[in-house]
Amino acid sequence: MNRLLAAALFTSCFIGLALIPPVFGAEGIPVFVSILPQKYFVEKIGKELVDVSVMVPPGANPHIYEPKPNQMVRLSKAKIYFAIGITFEDAWLHKFASVNPKMRVVRSEAGIEKIHMQSHPIDERPEDEAGHAAKAEHKDEHGTMDPHVWLSPQEVKIIAKNILGALVEADPANSAAYQENHLRFLEEIEALDSELRNIFSGKKGMKFMVYHPSWGYFARAYGLEQVPIEIEGKEPKPGQLKKIIELARKEGIKVIFVQPQFSVKSAETVAKAIGGQAVFADPLSFDWAKNLREQSEKFKAALK
Repeated sequence: MNRLLAAALFTSCFIGLALIPPVFGAEGIPVFVSILPQKYFVEKIGKELVDVSVMVPPGANPHIYEPKPNQMVRLSKAKIYFAIGITFEDAWLHKFASVNPKMRVVRSEAGIEKIHMQSHPIDERPEDEAGHAAKAEHKDEHGTMDPHVWLSPQEVKIIAKNILGALVEADPANSAAYQENHLRFLEEIEALDSELRNIFSGKKGMKFMVYHPSWGYFARAYGLEQVPIEIEGKEPKPGQLKKIIELARKEGIKVIFVQPQFSVKSAETVAKAIGGQAVFADPLSFDWAKNLREQSEKFKAALK
């Protein structure tokens, strides 16, 4: 009789424990993100309740990155993987899922209205019967939409909402904390957006030149136009480079913005030809808000 009672008590306790939401260690929920700005977003909402690992390290090219073996080991213990739509994910997300079948893959960019990756305006296009250049769909070297959604504060509000939903589902016991952190982060985003709109007040339609067209969503948000040096994701040919230089001179452009993850050779060639300079504008900096403020001041100074 005592044995039956003990067994019943053990079964009851086991069932009760199974119904309690999972409690994570002192390090927080183990999650992975693709790029550094996502780590900033997740930590704003999760704070000490999350332990965030980044797949693409500083200085690496997120379009062609290949994960390291030690990253795959850590990935096997992750609860969530926050994707954001960058190119390397196309080849690796299914492999990540096979390494850790229990890990939830969350598309943090879901719900964002994406734009096509901008091609260069000097691209030669066939003319229609009226003699006008036919419009072409702007796609990048992989035929995908522009993935750089994290560079626009308004898009980051959508990203933040997706992150919140995933964290609450994984850790419902701390839902209130996530909700509060999310609201505070939204306030920060709104304040930053207002600040940037003031910076670019009266600058609508002005152009800035970049090597890689990472700043399309940013330009759209603040009424600017980025002019890329890349031609369909490739270094421009000599004839194309000549036209780019002519365009820069015509527009009075003196600054070419480059990012650390890409070659700056063509950008430096253009800068030298126009008597200007190449300036770094990193779209993958960890401190997202500080970086957007700093880059905005650089863009403003370059606008003519």
